[in-house]
Amino acid sequence: MIKKLNIIAGITILLSIFSCTKLDEQVYSSIPLDNFFHTEKDVLMNAGRAYTKLQPYPQEFSLWSLTELASDEMVAPARDDGFVWDNGRWDEIQRHAIPSTNKILTLAWQFVFSGISACNEVLYETQMSPIQFDSKDQIIAEIKILRAYFYYWAMDNWGNVPYSIDFTDKTLPVQKNRQFLFPFIIKEITDNIDKLQAQPTSNYYGRVTKGMAYTLLAKMYLNANEWIGTPMWNDAVNACNNVIALGAYHIADDYFSNFAVHNEGSTENIFVIPMQSQFTHDNFYWYTLTLNDASRPTFNFIGAMWDEFVMEPPFTTNFDPNDLRLKSFLLGQQYDSNGKAIILTENGQQVPFIYTATIDNYMSRKRWEGARFCKYAYQPNLEYYITDMENDFVLFRYADVLYTKLEALYRLGRTGEIIADPDFMKIRTRAGLAPYTVSDITDTELLKELGREFAVEGHRRQDQIRFGVYESSWWNKPATPVTDKLFPIPQTVLSTNSNLVQNPM
Repeated sequence: MIKKLNIIAGITILLSIFSCTKLDEQVYSSIPLDNFFHTEKDVLMNAGRAYTKLQPYPQEFSLWSLTELASDEMVAPARDDGFVWDNGRWDEIQRHAIPSTNKILTLAWQFVFSGISACNEVLYETQMSPIQFDSKDQIIAEIKILRAYFYYWAMDNWGNVPYSIDFTDKTLPVQKNRQFLFPFIIKEITDNIDKLQAQPTSNYYGRVTKGMAYTLLAKMYLNANEWIGTPMWNDAVNACNNVIALGAYHIADDYFSNFAVHNEGSTENIFVIPMQSQFTHDNFYWYTLTLNDASRPTFNFIGAMWDEFVMEPPFTTNFDPNDLRLKSFLLGQQYDSNGKAIILTENGQQVPFIYTATIDNYMSRKRWEGARFCKYAYQPNLEYYITDMENDFVLFRYADVLYTKLEALYRLGRTGEIIADPDFMKIRTRAGLAPYTVSDITDTELLKELGREFAVEGHRRQDQIRFGVYESSWWNKPATPVTDKLFPIPQTVLSTNSNLVQNPM
């Protein structure tokens, strides 16, 4: 804990980590620049406000839940006691029948565009500040690429979005499509990447570095064929090679160390959202989203669990029984923290507490049906709105770089160029599985493996779209038209900006 607090304290100057809901916080944007910016520390502290906009990403109502529930990974069925249905909002996402008034859709949009707005404001204030110091250009470069990351999310999920990079422009933003946004994002990254910190250190933990920027570039090129109709597989390989050449990242021996309560020491994580109960309150509370109350003795939790998000039944069947990554989920007989089987009393009968992979009735899920996710370790004594999870949320890690390179090489017919790489093979062997051979790699197997390696990390929707299966039917989701690859623009946004036209629905 001391190490964790020291790291959080060390980056607080830049990240300015505080609760998004704190009502008495200082709003620096309302203070004239000549009254606020007196020192380098002031400029750094102000820049941190852009980074804090990442913190709501894994919340119940945010971009993570929108994309995960739209994929074949996660689901929130109606429970047999009438809870969870939430006016059908989760079901609309699951079935790809999302109206523009859906609450989760609207809040996900607000998450992305509040991040863009914060970056625009910080860039304006930093560039206008007369304070000069050695790393000022680097701070500007970081925030520009952070803004590019928010636009990457916007382009991926909505395709046609309002575009504004001038904080002083008060006119309604015009709508831009992927053909415009794609080269804009690429240019923002390539123009600024040389100014970034090359090696990850504690002083740059949670900040945009060269590793993060090259990984973002690789993800752009990986999806170029889908987004702009131009395959850019070689560019994706080159961007991955630039991450590899840094020599800064390695595949961890233990898969789950990347998601531990104190995972700041991971050699694999490239870009994370630092989380700590005191400074990032009410952002990371997955334990209560997924677990049933009966799991309290397993983790020594306090308070009630919501028993809401579970894994879609077919998803866990994609894992080999010997795959250690299957431990990302709670399945089967459950045990308390002392290793004793949990036995419950139901209608006067003693019954074992078992999480099942199956769900018999989508509209009436029983309390213990559905696998629960526990990929991020749960610390003891968690209680919603009192104590949040302190695992730093992983946005990019080195395994993603190597699998991006694999997929790009596979598309080029050059799978053999990575198959014997020791770090690449380690991704499989640390999971207790045999390394891949060239003949093992097919579209079907690669998509399944991406699901196994990156489950609940927010990748799945994008991967399904890239592999051409997002419109297909699965479990409770019917076949849907190709237009559903884009989410609708929220109605509240359309109502306030006459320049915007709704995506086809």
